[in-house]
Amino acid sequence: MAVSDRVPVTAGRRPYLRLGITLAGLAAAGGMLAAHRATLDSGTDQLAAADGEWLLLACFATVATWVCAAVAQQGAVIERLPRGRLVAAQFAACAANHILPAGAGANLVNLRFLTRCGLSTRRSATALAVKAAVGGIVRCVLGVVLLVASPGAVPLSARIPHLLVLAPSAVAAVVLAVVASGRLRRAAARALADVREVHRSPGRACALWGGSVAFALLHAGVVVAVVHALGLALPTSHVVMAYLVASGAAALLPTPGGLGSLDAALTLALTAAGAPGQTAISAVIGYRLLTGWLPMAPGLLVLGLLARRSAL
Repeated sequence: MAVSDRVPVTAGRRPYLRLGITLAGLAAAGGMLAAHRATLDSGTDQLAAADGEWLLLACFATVATWVCAAVAQQGAVIERLPRGRLVAAQFAACAANHILPAGAGANLVNLRFLTRCGLSTRRSATALAVKAAVGGIVRCVLGVVLLVASPGAVPLSARIPHLLVLAPSAVAAVVLAVVASGRLRRAAARALADVREVHRSPGRACALWGGSVAFALLHAGVVVAVVHALGLALPTSHVVMAYLVASGAAALLPTPGGLGSLDAALTLALTAAGAPGQTAISAVIGYRLLTGWLPMAPGLLVLGLLARRSAL
């Protein structure tokens, strides 16, 4: 009885811990915004005078990211999903992702959508994990390809020793955790079985990997278009690398939609790539407006509509 009584207490503390981390991250982000209010005002004014054609291109790239997310999600499952509702669910997931921390909003929306489509909770969760893993692998591979194709995209002299130590250490830690836990071993075995089943169909594998590649490149393309709209003459490879590095760093802090963490990381990355500080802030504001803030209200409306029609 004593052991069973403790489990709910321990499990009940986890949401409060995550909420505390999220609130701390948001408080830090708010403090940073307040401390740099003058710079933010200047950056907003600079964005208002940006090139409209480039901003329109950034809008098209933003819309295409939801389609690519739907393609990747379809590739992660064997069953045929309803196309229209699948794209609508990705749009709604984008809005939910800016309310709950660390991708929890998008995962909850997609988990609910997949279960409504007839998949079990376990297989739905595995499909989301497969999609997330492929997305992470794609970003790493894209970063390596960019470094090989354009070695000047990021100054590596100070980073190579750290990467050589951290990357194998992280992989070893994950492997040891899986080996040490029987539950993790069983979960990994089930996930691998689902991955093999998906990759038996070339069409589904292409959808999974191709959609993930296109999703990452289109998000980077939004940043590239906004940077060009502001008149910055930065190499495209440098801007893409800045986005890949910033999005990877932002994943370490569980704030809703990467609020604060992605903003700071992307600003620093663009500044390191050669952008002036105020212009880098303008680019981040433009990226945030297009991919997060402007679609949030219609995305929440779509979320409510899908829930009302029992699609979620």
